[in-house]
Amino acid sequence: MVPSVFFVPASTPKSPRIAVLADSDTRWKWGALTAGRIAPGPSMEAGAEGGTQVAPALSGFLLRGRATPTARQLAEVGVRAESLREVTAPEFLRTMAEEEYDIVVLALVGGGVQAMLHGLKRVWEGREKRPVVVTGYVGVVYEKLADGLLLRHGADLVLANSRQDAERFRAVYEGVGADASAVTEVALPFLGGAPYEGEHDPYTVVFAAQPSVPENRKDRTYLLNRLVQHARLHPEREVLLKLRSKPGEHTTHIEELPYQKLAQKLDLPANFRLVYGHMGEVLDRTDLLVTVSSTAALESLHRRIPTVVLTDLGVREPLGNHHFVGSGCLASWDQLDEGHRPAPDEEWVARQGVAADGAYETAFDAARERIAKLLGSSAGLPPLTPYYTPATAPGYLPGILARHHLGPDGGVLPGAPSADKEPGPVRQIVRRAARGAYRHGVQRVAPVIRRMGEL
Repeated sequence: MVPSVFFVPASTPKSPRIAVLADSDTRWKWGALTAGRIAPGPSMEAGAEGGTQVAPALSGFLLRGRATPTARQLAEVGVRAESLREVTAPEFLRTMAEEEYDIVVLALVGGGVQAMLHGLKRVWEGREKRPVVVTGYVGVVYEKLADGLLLRHGADLVLANSRQDAERFRAVYEGVGADASAVTEVALPFLGGAPYEGEHDPYTVVFAAQPSVPENRKDRTYLLNRLVQHARLHPEREVLLKLRSKPGEHTTHIEELPYQKLAQKLDLPANFRLVYGHMGEVLDRTDLLVTVSSTAALESLHRRIPTVVLTDLGVREPLGNHHFVGSGCLASWDQLDEGHRPAPDEEWVARQGVAADGAYETAFDAARERIAKLLGSSAGLPPLTPYYTPATAPGYLPGILARHHLGPDGGVLPGAPSADKEPGPVRQIVRRAARGAYRHGVQRVAPVIRRMGEL
């Protein structure tokens, strides 16, 4: 159940109606905050922590799946909506066919975006006017660039979080002969907060953990041990392990080996703590942010907080830290133990959409202007035209659509989950049990099987 704190009074009649469909806590945060920033009219700026804001007439939909956020995760994100409910893909499409919206934000993994584009094209057939469809990425794009982008092609706006991403996105689309005009440069919507003004008392080091980077026990144990070692070497410092989720919760990525469980086996020093909560609030008291490749590094750089991207496990594509080559932030725990303070490369930072120079305030102007123009078109908008069709990708697209109970034409398949009623008590219990079994399999059974396979 979603707590009542997420429901607020309706906006004024002039406010655009926006629907956000998300499949995880981080994508809900990105989608809802993006909705507030791209809505035509006065910008809905983030608060002091770069967080809580109320987007105009925002309706939230959480796509049912393994990463559907819990009430605790939603509360931690801190983004409000007029309504927020869990749906299947057919249920969402039914709502989009029956209700009027101005903007639809698809905050989903690539396959989900592609399925919704085809489904929305089908349910809006023959409609004189349709909403503007917007999608993008929740953070740093360091893998599956072509695959993810082509799965998002067909939206009216494909948001790029930086100048560098915008250039890469256009190059991919143009390289396959697809229309690249939807690519629109913006920035990460959750940047903000007070600039760093000097060391706190005590000096605070924060390690921003990631659910799936690194993946294996050896590397995660190594990083935890080095963090604990840093706390012992510097007893005058406070050392925090910032965690994304509690065991049993899922985020955008699967976490098989939570740091909480690894830490239970260690004798932790008094100045070492595990913390949850809003990243912006943690950054308020951070003097040194350390990570492997978390988007938190960009949040930290935006505030000009000293930021380190670790090289201990190598600079490798699977880790994502290769994205930070040229940033001036790459360093090892040995260097940090000895007091190293990184100095970011200003040109690199500017290309990442971090805009620590103040340009962030205008980062969403182009997107707002484009959406206002599309909404104001007297001729209405043309049908959605994804790059992938049954003709261009007959061996790929049908499988993507079928996973969301859609046929090759974007229509709902027979036997899909009912879209006309809420699940009964028994169905809700079964669903919770199934999700719990899945998470148990991911966090307990799968690692055991993997270890057995390595014998």
